[in-house]
Amino acid sequence: MSLFENWRELAYQHETKQSFDKFWNKYAVTEKKIYEEVLENHGQPLEGVLKELAEKYETSNEYFMGFLDGINESLREALDLEEITEDSMIKLDIDFEKLYYNMLEAKADYLYTLPQWDKILDEEKRKEITKAQRSAKTIVKENKIGRNEPCPCGSGKKYKKCCGK
Repeated sequence: MSLFENWRELAYQHETKQSFDKFWNKYAVTEKKIYEEVLENHGQPLEGVLKELAEKYETSNEYFMGFLDGINESLREALDLEEITEDSMIKLDIDFEKLYYNMLEAKADYLYTLPQWDKILDEEKRKEITKAQRSAKTIVKENKIGRNEPCPCGSGKKYKKCCGK
């Protein structure tokens, strides 16, 4: 079983909601610690062998794989998570604006409120990203076709006698 599959099983195979919540609360502490250091050293690339990075952040290979799973969409070049082993060389080129957006999307307030963001994105930029993220969730309903209106397919029939049947 791959390291990624181990992570997925560890993260999502829970018999009770209580064990699920307990796992994610424990993982959130580890994730927060990693992000604090990553954001603090945002000018330096995060790179190294996975097992050495896991040791550096005092976590397991599976938990570090969870971090990679979470940050993968925020990388300029995504990782092939299925292929990563504990001996794989990892180099993360993080798009910090996209990372902030994705943290908002995930409702990870324990991450997007970290004080280290002040050094990376000014308050104006964070407000702009927050506004963009919120407006992306706005649902715009299209006009409904009335049953007695002409069918939009162009048949000339009423909608209720054509495509609305």
